[in-house]
Amino acid sequence: MAQAMRPDPGHSLLASDGRPHPLQDALVGVTLFLGVLSFITAQFHGLHVLASWTGLVGILTGAYGQFISVTTRERFALIVGLGASAVGFYLGMFYGGLA
Repeated sequence: MAQAMRPDPGHSLLASDGRPHPLQDALVGVTLFLGVLSFITAQFHGLHVLASWTGLVGILTGAYGQFISVTTRERFALIVGLGASAVGFYLGMFYGGLA
């Protein structure tokens, strides 16, 4: 028997299981933000300290987010943020490191 599908706007975009995950969503947002910031600042040689530190913190928050993530959507977004953070971290380390 066919049933009508009703959208439920009260849940997160990343939660495909129908339950809210505020901590996981916050970690996804922080990891993506730090990854983008680290990747962009790594393109400038003078900003290697900012790129290195934001990349390192992005890697750590993304790794913890992977550890506690519940849905595949959260894991996908975390992997994107982790990748950007890692590239920014490695380029920042190449151009001068953490200090």
